[in-house]
Amino acid sequence: MKKVFLAIFGIVLAYFIFLAIKTNQFYQKIYTPKSNHQNQEKNTYNILLFGYGGGQHEGAYLTDTMMLFHLDLASKSAVLVSIPRDLWVKIPTKDKSPFYTKINAVYQTELFPQNYPQINPKYLGEKKDAHLAKFIIGGIFGLKIDNYVAIDFEGFKKAIDILGGVDVEVEKSFTDPQYPIEGKEKDLCDQETEKMFKEVEPFLNSGYNPDDKEKLLKSNQELDEFLKNATESPHLAFPCRYEVLTFNKGKTHMDGEMALKFVRSRHALGDGSDFARAKRQQLLLEAVKDKVLSLGFLTKIIPLLDQLGEHLKTDLTLSEIEKLSQAGLKANQYQLKTYVLSTDDLLDEAVSTDGQYILIPKAGQDNWQKIQEMIENIITGKNSPLTPTATPKLTEP
Repeated sequence: MKKVFLAIFGIVLAYFIFLAIKTNQFYQKIYTPKSNHQNQEKNTYNILLFGYGGGQHEGAYLTDTMMLFHLDLASKSAVLVSIPRDLWVKIPTKDKSPFYTKINAVYQTELFPQNYPQINPKYLGEKKDAHLAKFIIGGIFGLKIDNYVAIDFEGFKKAIDILGGVDVEVEKSFTDPQYPIEGKEKDLCDQETEKMFKEVEPFLNSGYNPDDKEKLLKSNQELDEFLKNATESPHLAFPCRYEVLTFNKGKTHMDGEMALKFVRSRHALGDGSDFARAKRQQLLLEAVKDKVLSLGFLTKIIPLLDQLGEHLKTDLTLSEIEKLSQAGLKANQYQLKTYVLSTDDLLDEAVSTDGQYILIPKAGQDNWQKIQEMIENIITGKNSPLTPTATPKLTEP
């Protein structure tokens, strides 16, 4: 996908922010300073890109969209790597006791450290600068992460709508029968369902003895089926909470709402994996790049700034934004390589000790060496694996 993200990151960020720096109030809303930031001349950047629900969404700060963006201004090259949400990672603790979580929960964890007193505080930033997430993901890829940019769902939708929508080249038709409808998360759908739900709710919350549960369900087959659906197939128990999404192969015009559904869908038959979703996100970036580069975009700058102030966060400084904006203006001169980290080569499916579906390296839990070799080879263009000594070492806080 030619120059996809460099164009987006350089030009969108440049025009959204740098060209309107005169609206300093907007910048103060989105800027979260890095701890111990050092101003220095550099030509390479490793930037984390996060997308999260925000607002009233359940798990509002779970970063279900995560990408690593590597930019080399000197060689005019860039790499974009999609990171799966279920990657199982270790969090540093005060007493070095094991503490693991899915990678999409790391950012939310550091935003609310009071809920996780066991975390070693030296790995937490001081101003919500994604310090812990940068450290954890840096350890996976063997890179020092410089910055982050995060946007919530509402900001994403507004940005697409202000652009007038985008035309996305859908590579594969798919149908998702259980896409969650916002605001319907706790809807019981009808009176009959509400009645059954009240009877089995304690079981869903582990409030009854298993023997009591068995006794109740033996006398009511309908309740038995409802309980099974409520735990295993909630779209069958609560159909009003979900809608059926269908996308057909070919170019499709999408507004913000449709674009969000396209990149979030996770239950499509034949195309429902997180890895397929990561590929769709890259397709959307291609479409955004095309729209941003169109002549009509310049008139959208000020409305976009007005809309995104509460939905976008970054720790890039003004000077860094200015520098990256210059690269964005030369996007056609850059080569972009894209990659989706998946079970095709480097990851295996597994189950955590508490029963969660997780992804771990094929080389074994916490063994990131092959992934580090992969990213280094992509960046440098080398074909042979690097030796362990060639892997960049992280500097602890």
